[in-house]
Amino acid sequence: MSRPEYTRTASTNLSRGGGSRPLEGRVAVVTGASRGIGAAVCQNLASKGCSLVMNYTSDSSASQTEKLASELQSQHGIKAITIQANMGTDNGPAHIVETAKNHFQHPKTKKFQLDIIVNNAGVSGNVPIEESESDEFYRQYNVNVRGPLFLMKAATPYLPHDRSGRVVNLSSVSSSLGFAQQSIYGGTKAALEAMTRTWARELAERCTVNSINPGPVATDMYASNGQEFFDMINPWLKNTPLAHAREGIDDKEFVDQAPKAGGRPAYEHEIAGVVGMLCLPESGWSTGSVVCANGGMRFSY
Repeated sequence: MSRPEYTRTASTNLSRGGGSRPLEGRVAVVTGASRGIGAAVCQNLASKGCSLVMNYTSDSSASQTEKLASELQSQHGIKAITIQANMGTDNGPAHIVETAKNHFQHPKTKKFQLDIIVNNAGVSGNVPIEESESDEFYRQYNVNVRGPLFLMKAATPYLPHDRSGRVVNLSSVSSSLGFAQQSIYGGTKAALEAMTRTWARELAERCTVNSINPGPVATDMYASNGQEFFDMINPWLKNTPLAHAREGIDDKEFVDQAPKAGGRPAYEHEIAGVVGMLCLPESGWSTGSVVCANGGMRFSY
């Protein structure tokens, strides 16, 4: 059966992408962009032609983030700006959007649109029940839950009105696997997934909203974990289909660590690849989902 209306919409969205650069002309906000998954997401989106608003928190991350922004602009011909803002504060998220508007608003028409938001910034901490304190509770919930909510509040007026927008929230397998000592951290990620479903309904005419739930990732913090962490994660990685470390293919350090850890972690670019996929025009029929990006540690349901 012919569906001319659908065909016209699809071709319009895809043509805006420009073939091998499917996100050409779009603008993305990526929080926690200075390193790790956030930096890898920026690299992935920039390679697809997307301009970037790169958020970082601490003074020590400034030069690193600015260097990455400069490299991505040079390599991919996109515009990338950096913004220092703490996602755990009342005003940090709104500051990101306001600064982005100042840089990307059309000088004549004053049009400003945010096409993609990647809520990646987060903090973690393992705390037994009996050692839980309000300061640690607020530290994690302010950054991991309130931060994304307030960023979406500030960004909503500037989202597209044709469902072409994309929001991707970085959750964790901790939201559903019940790791010991993660009452607080696991709770923040479960809350983020709950907001994902709510936003998918509230913003249905503006954007799709999905989460991904990585397990261990080879960030700069992974190797610094102590024996207690590796003892805990070992049986989980042993039962993760894609975590088998392959000699001659995977990084030697992860092959060497595999007997202790139970397998290898994800590479940052593997997580960024799933985020990038969810930001493409072709992903427009997926919303409100938690997309598994953990090598099979947690299967979808």
